[in-house]
Amino acid sequence: METQKNNLDTFRILYLIKGILTLLFSLFFLVYAGMGQLFNTAIKHADQTQEIPFEFGWIFIIIGGIGFIFSIALGILTLLASKYIKQVKNYNFIFAMAIVNCLTGILGILLGVFTLIELTKPEIKALFKEE
Repeated sequence: METQKNNLDTFRILYLIKGILTLLFSLFFLVYAGMGQLFNTAIKHADQTQEIPFEFGWIFIIIGGIGFIFSIALGILTLLASKYIKQVKNYNFIFAMAIVNCLTGILGILLGVFTLIELTKPEIKALFKEE
């Protein structure tokens, strides 16, 4: 049986890079939450002549925490997609991750669209059905 040339290895590497970049981007949210903590501390130690009804640093902490958790989850799922592309299994998971990556900026859009194009080819679907 003749093996068809495909781009799955290229997409595997690109998903690996995208996953690592997403995990690194999650550090931004930690810095963001740290800024919120810094704001809260500065407000507590500032001049207490007027009462402040709300410590707005909590907004930064909450957004930073949610963004951190979301980025870590997306990075891990993208790395899993890379692993499954290498193993040529879990077609539906890879397809779903390609769609999710379309929502994550220009790199994600390009990677997701080209992955969807590749995954819809009949010979690629056949590779996944063999497993």
